[in-house]
Amino acid sequence: MDIATTSWLLEALVPIVRAAGAAVMEVYRSDFSAQEKADGSALTAADARAEALITRALLKLRPDLPVVAEEAVAGGLQPAAGRLFWLVDPLDGTREFVNRNGEFTVNVALIEDGAPVLGAVLAPALGRLFLGADGIGAFLEEDGKRRPIHCRKPPAAGLTVVASRSHGDAAALDTFLAGRRVAALANAGSSLKLCLIAAGEADLYPRLGRTMEWDTAAAHAVLAAAGGSVRTLAGEPLRYGKAGLENPHFVASGLD
Repeated sequence: MDIATTSWLLEALVPIVRAAGAAVMEVYRSDFSAQEKADGSALTAADARAEALITRALLKLRPDLPVVAEEAVAGGLQPAAGRLFWLVDPLDGTREFVNRNGEFTVNVALIEDGAPVLGAVLAPALGRLFLGADGIGAFLEEDGKRRPIHCRKPPAAGLTVVASRSHGDAAALDTFLAGRRVAALANAGSSLKLCLIAAGEADLYPRLGRTMEWDTAAAHAVLAAAGGSVRTLAGEPLRYGKAGLENPHFVASGLD
């Protein structure tokens, strides 16, 4: 896509994800209940409401682009992705949502030829919206203002490493980090971990457990636009549109 189209689509995503965030927060403030899906993950009314809103809006915005969304796929509805498609996680961090700690996100990404070229990640309870697009850059909107964000060089004191609050293997993480200078280890929920690296608030996120493509795509786009990368343990760029939509283990990092 050309820069003008990319910029237009990125701005068009802002009211879409904010509307979805408002729908999510309506449920969050209510006396909601959670169900357990076949894969053991949690499901609430917020997931369904946000996904329906986002899907309708994306199809209106670009009727020619398929929308691959988490709950639709779980229900057996997965359109052929093609070389250009939307990838949606309406509520990443549902366990954080259920625990009411605010660390959940609304995620929309555009995938082109297997790479996330555009993404929006909204943390509605925290008031933070992360945006990023190839060729344009990455941005953070909070307190009514938008500012550019960039990955940082690792501080001399050592890395700030982020890890999953609800999932993860502590022994595997310790083994991976052996020999690295680590100044701090922080836990965070959902796709926020990649966004913290994009904003220069952390340096490394090793994910040594199962994730799906919709869990990472939007934040991956933001991180890439901020100068970072997401690579498999073999050092290859993490790609999208894979059979089964499951990610291998990966490492998200800022500047070397």
